[in-house]
Amino acid sequence: MKKSIALVALAFGVTSAFAQDLTSKKGEPILPEAGDWGLAIDATPFLNYAGNMFGKTANNTAPTWNFFTTAQTITGRYFKDASTVYRGSLRIGTGSSSERKMVTDLTPVTAGSQTVFPTAMPMKENVWKSSSSTIGLAAGIEMRKGKTRLQGYYGGEAGLYLNMGKEKFTYGNALAASTTPSANVSVSAADAFAGTGNYIAAGAPIQGINGSARATEIKNGTTISFGVRGFIGAEYFVLPKMSIGGEFGWGLGLSSTGKSKTTWESVGGPATAPTVGTTTIEGSKQGGFALDTDGKNSVWGPTGSLRLNLYF
Repeated sequence: MKKSIALVALAFGVTSAFAQDLTSKKGEPILPEAGDWGLAIDATPFLNYAGNMFGKTANNTAPTWNFFTTAQTITGRYFKDASTVYRGSLRIGTGSSSERKMVTDLTPVTAGSQTVFPTAMPMKENVWKSSSSTIGLAAGIEMRKGKTRLQGYYGGEAGLYLNMGKEKFTYGNALAASTTPSANVSVSAADAFAGTGNYIAAGAPIQGINGSARATEIKNGTTISFGVRGFIGAEYFVLPKMSIGGEFGWGLGLSSTGKSKTTWESVGGPATAPTVGTTTIEGSKQGGFALDTDGKNSVWGPTGSLRLNLYF
């Protein structure tokens, strides 16, 4: 009987010691230590890859470190000590695009005493250019609990998000107003760039523009968002300084978008004295407020989803 009790006690002691052993067989620490840095990314692509590999339910595409989606804000940590961690998220992006289209040259020429268009119909180029910039910053602190591979944490952070953009249009045919019909160059449907909203057709007047008009510049209103949140999460260390975890948050968000400005040009005025004019039209301001649980966005990173955490 005594031998049985001793064996049970020994087995329990070995199991307990193994459960509390937070080093690998090579002596590597399982948990992050003071001075360590961490990087967190969305683990969904990796989990889908593993699931498809065994289940063969879909074509298996290798996961990538795709930081160019809103769910892939770069999120990092710095361990002041085992239980106090500074954290931050960053997204800085800028992009541009352009489109070119050829249109008929409408520059009139003089033939004898008359002003006419060339019969060969040479071509000119219209150009659209667009650019945008995005900045997302967040910083906070988290407190960690747990003495096993399963670690819990909680804390708070604040974030700022900005987005701005503009479009510019250059036209090969300059507008020309003349009492001589053959010398008049007006806005044409050929000036329209699909999906840009740079063309107003006759019969759809806005703020004093009665005929057709084309935009020369569109400035989008700058969006500024600010948020503060509390969060709670947990992670399990599957390998030394590598874990799978996730978190949820609740907080306050404020957002404001300034007025957009669009500059239009067109030919107008009486038939006896037509003129080329420009009009700048402002859009309306927009704002928003939220007090709720959070989800994926461009500041906090992949909240509400599983994260792959790497520490070094």
